[in-house]
Amino acid sequence: MTDPSTPPASHDSTTPENLVAFMTTGWATPPSTPAAPIEGIERFAARRAALAAAFPGQTLIVPTGQEKVRANDTHYRFRPGTEFYYLTGNVEPDNVLVISSDGTATLYCEPNPGKTDATFFTDRFKGELWVGPRLGLSQSAQRFGVATKALAELEADLAATRSGAYRLLRGVDPVLDAASAQQDERDAELATQLSEMRLIKDEFEVRELRRAIEATHRGFDDVVRALPSANTERVVEGVFGLRARVDGNDVGYGTIAASGPDACTLHWTRNDRTIGRGELLLLDAGVEAHTLYTADITRTLPIDGTFSPEQKTIYELVLAAQDAAFAQCAPGKEFMDPNRAAMDVLAHGLERLGILASAEEALREENQFYKRYSLHGVSHMLGLDVHDCARARAETYKFGTLEPGMVLTVEPGLYFQPDDLTVPARYRGIGVRIEDDVVITRAGCEVLSAAIPRTVADVEAWVGAARGASV
Repeated sequence: MTDPSTPPASHDSTTPENLVAFMTTGWATPPSTPAAPIEGIERFAARRAALAAAFPGQTLIVPTGQEKVRANDTHYRFRPGTEFYYLTGNVEPDNVLVISSDGTATLYCEPNPGKTDATFFTDRFKGELWVGPRLGLSQSAQRFGVATKALAELEADLAATRSGAYRLLRGVDPVLDAASAQQDERDAELATQLSEMRLIKDEFEVRELRRAIEATHRGFDDVVRALPSANTERVVEGVFGLRARVDGNDVGYGTIAASGPDACTLHWTRNDRTIGRGELLLLDAGVEAHTLYTADITRTLPIDGTFSPEQKTIYELVLAAQDAAFAQCAPGKEFMDPNRAAMDVLAHGLERLGILASAEEALREENQFYKRYSLHGVSHMLGLDVHDCARARAETYKFGTLEPGMVLTVEPGLYFQPDDLTVPARYRGIGVRIEDDVVITRAGCEVLSAAIPRTVADVEAWVGAARGASV
């Protein structure tokens, strides 16, 4: 179910009947080659079956959404709804997955009428000559292993469905949302189930995350090589973005290319500052693989190849906090244990630096004074979304325990605002974050991004080598 087509713009030309007749004839017959099944087709089927089993006798509706308007009649590049993709592997817009009360799945999608239908050249938003061909009904069924029906039939089919027990994944398709009665608790339970299903990654998912991280490593290498001539944060963003599009689907989230005091803003994505010599660059970026699994890596780099004494002091404190957090990444540990370990290290380090009067006082639950300088938690789940499984229950996520197959970030940071009078002047304006992606194993954890330089010596050698090569 989609919004009505955008009306023609005032600059659109008319289409004479003679042109329609001419354009819809003289085309070769499309080959009847079946569409190749998507890799992992059996995994998607198993996920649909598991979801149906969680809600027996109920109809489940999971849309992927539509292209979103960027400006007037131009759209952002489409990225499918996470939950829809998780259940189908389909990346086309305007699709809706319906799992009926007996567990049967149907994919409602746009037909491909071919070039005998004038819309292939008259429809600027869906026509094949404008945006490329769609798979259509038969090829979608072959590729994704799901029975298909035309999207135009969805509204009538759902009218009958809504008289019984159904659940809708809301917040993806505004038209479906508006046409469906409010049942917040029931629909929220569907969203929660889908998030909790994604907490444990299978071997296919971990493989794809490895690929995303390897591509991200190459992107960081590209940035390091560009640093000697990069004069603005936008250059850094652009260099990494090229790698993301060459080796993956896109960036997994807006690249943070924060130099100097910009690094003290956690989600700095304006990336519009001129980079100064002697500064640090905090690069938080991830390539999204073609299968939509994303990396999430941060490195803080000395622009000139060497950390100043003050920068090194803060960097090594954050590094020690990350090492302490890694040690708590193991099955049976609470999800918050890595955070507790990292905050303990940071608080005691801040006490040694004279920034906190007492680490023990700062760590007390009713105080948490360290957050003035650290601000965020150390970990979040990672997968199809950079902040994955966001609608899982607190007791299974934040207050849950770590299990083999969970993939999460470990990312302590310290941020000293330029105007913070509680911080010695020599540290003001320094922001450091170090972030890696780990998978919980039966024996502990594996740092999936371990190949990306992390220690002071390795980072200086990495950046220094690039500077030497540019001379």
